[in-house]
Amino acid sequence: MTSKLDQLKTMTTVVADTGDIDAIAKWRPEDATTNPSLLLKAAASEAYRPMLDKAVAEARRHGGSDAEQLTVATDMLAVLAGREILNLIPGLVSTEVDARLSFDTAGTLERARRLIDFYDRQGVDSSRVLIKIASTWEGIRAAEQLEKEGIRCNLTLLFSFIQAAACAQAGAHLISPFVGRILDWHLANSGRDSFPAHEDPGVLSVSRIYNYYKANGFNTVVMGASFRNTGEIEMLAGCDKLTISPALLQELQDDAGTLDRQLHPGNANTSDRFGSIDEKLFRWESNEDAMATEKLADGIRRFTADQIELENRVRQLARAA
Repeated sequence: MTSKLDQLKTMTTVVADTGDIDAIAKWRPEDATTNPSLLLKAAASEAYRPMLDKAVAEARRHGGSDAEQLTVATDMLAVLAGREILNLIPGLVSTEVDARLSFDTAGTLERARRLIDFYDRQGVDSSRVLIKIASTWEGIRAAEQLEKEGIRCNLTLLFSFIQAAACAQAGAHLISPFVGRILDWHLANSGRDSFPAHEDPGVLSVSRIYNYYKANGFNTVVMGASFRNTGEIEMLAGCDKLTISPALLQELQDDAGTLDRQLHPGNANTSDRFGSIDEKLFRWESNEDAMATEKLADGIRRFTADQIELENRVRQLARAA
């Protein structure tokens, strides 16, 4: 019997949820996705030191204020890491826009275009890059414009059905609904200490979104993310893509049990219906979902904190150079 990981790969594209180059080289996923938290962890390794040095040097050549040079350096570091990752995988890499721009459509557009320009300057085919943007109303509007320009987007920090529906209507290439963080909220607020995998609120959320997309002919890719255990992954076998941490990849590799497909486009059905989603409807539905409201805000704060810590690390390196 082949491992559950090998079985999963026959029905779902497996994506590595890490910025660790060694881990990506080991697991050889189809795609990879990073965020400030993952890059911060990876930047502590010696493998990233040459990239940090180069990012700082590029920022100095760019000029501008110290604050501007710092944002250039961290963007360049993300691009250099993305380039290195793309040398190891056949597919796509996601690179995230600064979370502090989550409510700034114009700022998100400017930063996304700069990231793509940096990739172009590094000789990377930008069709292999997804720009990762928070699934706020402003972020979704930015993604809609970027998709029209041929820049594909990964809408992240997605917790609610209205976010998913709005992303599909905007023509986003891919969404990353956060399974584990949804579970975290329900464990903290339900009085329960566990959920069986088939009742896991994060699993149910992604399954609902997947069925809605497939039943209505939306082309947006569904990529489950932020898993807490392999049971969640197994219940989403057949989802378009799943981004999985190295630790959970190892658990799946070590398990020789049978993995049954749970999601299939041919079996998709839904009772969900939405007309055109405007800002008023989006904000009202978001406000009605306490879990999604809290987890989106928490996610933006966490990514911002890690972005600031990453900038502090780059600043210290620049001063020491």
